[in-house]
Amino acid sequence: MTYAETIQFLYGLRWFGAKFGLENTLKLAALAGNPQSRLRFIHVAGTNGKGSTCAMLESIYRTAGLRVGLFTSPHLVSFRERIQVNRELIGESDVVQRVAELQPWLKEFAADHHPTFFEAVTVMALGHFAARRCDLVIWETGLGGRLDATNIVTPLASVITNVQYDHQKWLGATLASIATEKAGIIKPGVPVITGAEEPQALAVIQETAIQRGSPLTLVAPAHTQHPPLDALPLPLPGWHQRMNAAVALATVQVLQPRLPVSEGQQRAGLTGVNWPGRLQLAELPGGRQVLLDGAHNPAGATSLRAALEEHFPNRRATFILGIMQDKDWEVMCELLAPLAGRIVCVPVGSERSADPALLCAACRRTNPEVNTGTCASLAEAFLQTGTDPFVVVAGSLHLIGEAMEQLHLAANSITDEKGLNDWTPRR
Repeated sequence: MTYAETIQFLYGLRWFGAKFGLENTLKLAALAGNPQSRLRFIHVAGTNGKGSTCAMLESIYRTAGLRVGLFTSPHLVSFRERIQVNRELIGESDVVQRVAELQPWLKEFAADHHPTFFEAVTVMALGHFAARRCDLVIWETGLGGRLDATNIVTPLASVITNVQYDHQKWLGATLASIATEKAGIIKPGVPVITGAEEPQALAVIQETAIQRGSPLTLVAPAHTQHPPLDALPLPLPGWHQRMNAAVALATVQVLQPRLPVSEGQQRAGLTGVNWPGRLQLAELPGGRQVLLDGAHNPAGATSLRAALEEHFPNRRATFILGIMQDKDWEVMCELLAPLAGRIVCVPVGSERSADPALLCAACRRTNPEVNTGTCASLAEAFLQTGTDPFVVVAGSLHLIGEAMEQLHLAANSITDEKGLNDWTPRR
């Protein structure tokens, strides 16, 4: 197959939805020769900050001289972003090879138990990391943790960045139920590091850690003021990123006996981290600035609001908002609309997109004085706001990927791969 044909094959796997459970992934990994048994992992779960924390851990351990695999989702523009070794995206030929290997294994499953897109990609990643002889893999969960396809590994450490409201339809309506799913990645005797603060969630994590004999390290906001983080400039702005960095540093500290990293390497790793689409500021011709942030749930919108108030306190931004309909978009609009000097609501390039007119109405209810309207596309919104000095694009990582292409911050893909992020969970 060509690379384009391979991407189309992966699109076809989306028809199988997103099932929760480990049976398929375990069987598929066994057919692949259990590549996970030849690898070491740090497994990262959490509502927000998973990707940023993974990027920080990857940068620290790569700076320390390890060959580091990085598995994350969703991708912004290219599917290949999901599987990286030392921040080199998996090659197109490698994607073709992994899918070619996968196809006969998929025939071993009954039609009503066919592996999903994410299950297949998880095993593809394991095969790639094993073939590249990675010393360590930073391994991000897809959704939840307990029944997530990534949970077939036994890691060196389990990390839960935080527990907040998101995906309640599948993870439960309370912080305790959501925490139960996240805590499902805790393995017997394997150390746990968490930045979770909510009492309901923290109680679940603590109880699970005790039951499984797993040493628990709690990371609190005060840790952001401890050396070396207290005086360290981070490329990723916002207080929430300092909290993610504190979680990453605590993980490195816990693993020092097995994976030693000097303080200098820790500093260099954090100051050199790169994670696009998270409060990413683009300087455009004429002095215009566009801030891209993947805030896609109320907790993310809260962090974006705090970062804007901290770093841009006297600027009234033009907001371009596009949010998924399965998110709590009304609350997100309530949080962000008061900061805006102008709001343009757009559809996300996804079948799950919220109606821009509904977003617009929600913004008007919160900030009736602001100039609020809709556009049929992000491209049209960029044209309409072409003279506005400060524009914030937010609401969905899908939208951020599209913005990066249009602003030439990422290479345009010959094949449209952003749609691979769409999924419909099925139990």
